Amino acid sequence: MRPESLMMSYGYKPELSEGAVKCPIFQTSTFVFKNAEEGKAFFEVAYGLREKEENEELGLIYSRLNNPDLEILENRLSLWDEAGDCAVFESGMSAITSTLFEFLKPGDLLLHSAPVYGGTDHFIRKILTQYGIKTAEFRPNHTETEIREIIANAEGNLKMIYLETPANPTNALIDIEMCKRLANEHSSENQVLLAVDNTYMGPLWSHPLKHGADLVLYSATKYIGGHSDVVAGACLGSKELIARVKGFRTFVGNMAGPWTSWLLMRSLETLKVRMDQQANNAEILAQRLVEHPNVEKVYYLGLLKEGSEDYNIYKRQYSSPGAMLSFDVKGGEKEAFKVLNGMKLVKLAVSLGSTESLAQHPYSMTHADVDCELKNELGLSEKMIRLSVGVENVEDIWSDLSQALDRI
Repeated sequence: MRPESLMMSYGYKPELSEGAVKCPIFQTSTFVFKNAEEGKAFFEVAYGLREKEENEELGLIYSRLNNPDLEILENRLSLWDEAGDCAVFESGMSAITSTLFEFLKPGDLLLHSAPVYGGTDHFIRKILTQYGIKTAEFRPNHTETEIREIIANAEGNLKMIYLETPANPTNALIDIEMCKRLANEHSSENQVLLAVDNTYMGPLWSHPLKHGADLVLYSATKYIGGHSDVVAGACLGSKELIARVKGFRTFVGNMAGPWTSWLLMRSLETLKVRMDQQANNAEILAQRLVEHPNVEKVYYLGLLKEGSEDYNIYKRQYSSPGAMLSFDVKGGEKEAFKVLNGMKLVKLAVSLGSTESLAQHPYSMTHADVDCELKNELGLSEKMIRLSVGVENVEDIWSDLSQALDRI
């Protein structure tokens, strides 16, 4: 069966919970062992003292290690990307930072695309470097040869390539398969990992693991949660790699709790219908924004010109243009603020992927900490507005956008 059909029941046995049709919230810190021998066996597996025997399952120990809500959620989330395993965290940044810390050590080189989400940019440039980890960046317009030169001229031994594609907030695309070739070229005794932040497309419209990525990351707050009422993150990949991520998570203690896990399980049941509606709305809005006299440029994958390199990447990597778009108003910050302040239905707030439409000013908000020169080079200007399209009636969203744009 397809993932959307399995989101209601996969991994849950009602007979173990008094027949409840939905998984209860296991709001408990610890679990009772049947006997001391069982407790010993559980800890041996949990701490990697021995491998699980055939048909042996890791039993419940303590909610920092495992919890029924967390385990069922991770099993269900793995279905969308056909991943070997999944680790869910209490925030998207927890997932990103834990993954980078687990696989990088002093002297290693992290090559990353730019732009990336402002929080990720801050962590890479201002925190990772404090631990002796070297970093280098490349832009969406760089060729494979140019990226090779960047790697050759950078300090440290390449250990990971980190991508955000489509990029937040410009929708710029990176060729995942090309980056996998580069990772393989620089792998010898130690594998160079390829990690992709897939938040912008959610687990529905893109599956980076199928294009060579070793790890895929999400701010699960966004489409996966989708209701602006939970903060969470996720990392997916092979069982071997996620075992390392989960090991780090165990001792840092930033796993998702039962309430967060339960909320995300609820949201997964409607993931496809929500995202389908959001994508349909975004397509209509993008076309109308292009025609508005006060809009200078629209950044939306559905507007890519057929035959261009970006179009070829888009058709290969994505099944939909998605529901995220940005647009430049005619003017600058003053005019952009007029539009944002004039919106009524669309909420002026950060985050994305929720049922309600959200708009914000990337230059001064989500990417405020990114170097101004870099922002300008990447086309992230003061006249840009980012729009996360919701599930409202598209005519109502357009009516609100158009009256706000008419204020310029």
